[in-house]
Amino acid sequence: MGRMQVKCHGDDSRFEEVAAFVYERFGNSVRYIADVAGGQGLLARILSKKYNYDAEVIDPRHYQLVGVKNRECEYKSDMAGFYDLIVGLHPDEATRDVVESAGTRPVLVVPCCNFWDKSRKLGAKELVEDIEKWLCENGIRYETVQFHFKGPKNVGILTLGTERGA
Repeated sequence: MGRMQVKCHGDDSRFEEVAAFVYERFGNSVRYIADVAGGQGLLARILSKKYNYDAEVIDPRHYQLVGVKNRECEYKSDMAGFYDLIVGLHPDEATRDVVESAGTRPVLVVPCCNFWDKSRKLGAKELVEDIEKWLCENGIRYETVQFHFKGPKNVGILTLGTERGA
């Protein structure tokens, strides 16, 4: 009998695609990666096993796969200094803290649900636009990345430091 498959919501290819993007963009220039709200740790596992990063899931829900490093807590932006890169692949309630980490470290966020501004209803496009506006207002350079996995929530934002060079 083969190993049991891990079930997850959404397109399974998103984990491989995001991990490959991280490797292509950062190579060996980063080592410690926070996989915020990473659930079972599928992204962290690929980053660790395939690309040799020291990736850790930060998620208050404790159901990571065996062998995946994890911190069972909510992610806060003041934790960013412990990592070289912060990744939020559909980070839900942690979206704002992930984005705010861009003042300290590079961030790759692929936002999903609107936990950015609970006072307004934002669709996927408006959510990305609002985050981009916040980054501009805070002098944080960024680029938008279109991933090729299925679904409308496949647009990522990669921060590139502040205008002051941080």
